[in-house]
Amino acid sequence: MFQEFWINVQYGINHVLDINAYDHVLFLIVLAVPYLFRDWKRVLWLVTMFTVGHSISLVLASFGKVKVDSNLIEFLIPLTILIVAIYNVFTAGKTAKSQKIGLLFVSTLFFGLVHGFGFAREFRMNLDQGDNRVIKLLEFALGIEIAQIIIVFIVLFLGYLFQTVFRFSKRDWIMVISAIVIGLVIPMLINSPFLD
Repeated sequence: MFQEFWINVQYGINHVLDINAYDHVLFLIVLAVPYLFRDWKRVLWLVTMFTVGHSISLVLASFGKVKVDSNLIEFLIPLTILIVAIYNVFTAGKTAKSQKIGLLFVSTLFFGLVHGFGFAREFRMNLDQGDNRVIKLLEFALGIEIAQIIIVFIVLFLGYLFQTVFRFSKRDWIMVISAIVIGLVIPMLINSPFLD
């Protein structure tokens, strides 16, 4: 029982930390980079909203309620990352408290839905006939949440390090990291089969 639980949790962790599918990590980086350690509650809520969106789309897809063109999803995933990175660039000099929290939560939930549809096919293939999909999905979601918290902690820690030890301004830190992510995500968009 515990072994099966841990396998599903690990599956969620590996899904986020997969070096070949780093889009998830890029999204978490641009989501967390504007924040400091003192904002950890807000960041945790954002990450959780992403997991909720991801889980909803996995439920809808694994029960066959929604079918979405995989090429469209493969295009939308890097597009969501690009949108958040560009948003960061334009809001880098402003304080986090001035951001519209409701809009941020809703958009993060939507981005989670998009990313979940991108993984739905693989998730469906890994379900056995006898599997309880809801239990497996909850265990998988727990793994996703654990991995996301690890990534966010690393981003917040690096932000703290660069802003206190290396004396980067918060604005410069956000701009540099967001620009790097934009540079990584543009080729993903250009090479998307959706644009062929």
